[in-house]
Amino acid sequence: MDGDWLNTEQVVVRDVDDARRRLMRLGTGALSNAELMGVLLGASELGRATALVKDGLKALLAESPEALVEYRQLSEEEAARVLAASELGRRLHTSREERPRLQTPQAIFEWARKLMVGTRREEFHVLCLNSRNVLLRHVCVAQGSVDQCHVDPREALAPAIACRATGIVLVHNHPSGDPEPSVQDVALTRQLKEGGRLLCLRLLDHIVIGETRFVSMLARGLIKGDDSGFTSRLQSP
Repeated sequence: MDGDWLNTEQVVVRDVDDARRRLMRLGTGALSNAELMGVLLGASELGRATALVKDGLKALLAESPEALVEYRQLSEEEAARVLAASELGRRLHTSREERPRLQTPQAIFEWARKLMVGTRREEFHVLCLNSRNVLLRHVCVAQGSVDQCHVDPREALAPAIACRATGIVLVHNHPSGDPEPSVQDVALTRQLKEGGRLLCLRLLDHIVIGETRFVSMLARGLIKGDDSGFTSRLQSP
């Protein structure tokens, strides 16, 4: 791997715009160190970025802020960006931050109620989970009035596709305090379930939250479960 990176650094690429496009299309791993540095600095060409990393990233990131400005010829703003990126990478490897594992409707309710109970309008949230029911991303995809909320199916499924989730849980609140699903709630859920199936995305449950109670559409039998492990852990309110 180190040898491959060394070879890529020997090629001077001058188009940072192309590097940005490849990063968005293929991910950060598709870019060389010089290209990543060019994107970070907001450079218009990569000649300067290539020179910065020619002695290796460790040598560059070991420099003091003063040395980055005086000897590496970075502006104070550029030096701050480089040092901030370095510190974020360090913290990523030392962080103990844990994402919640939401294995049951009760656990989902306890997690989501902190965000949604007490709101005066209906909100529709999508929880994106991996195969172990760990929360990857949480997105509010729609807000409505006190008794209805229009949801675009494309907006509801897009976050899960973007973060490569394997399953989603839908959550929305009823400001009235009564969590009983409406006919429209059930119809939308079944529509999204079918849309997810076409995208190889499992809709695990839809939780409707009231003031102190919730309803799991899966537990009620309003939708059919795709995950036997999730279904076996059902807890009714």
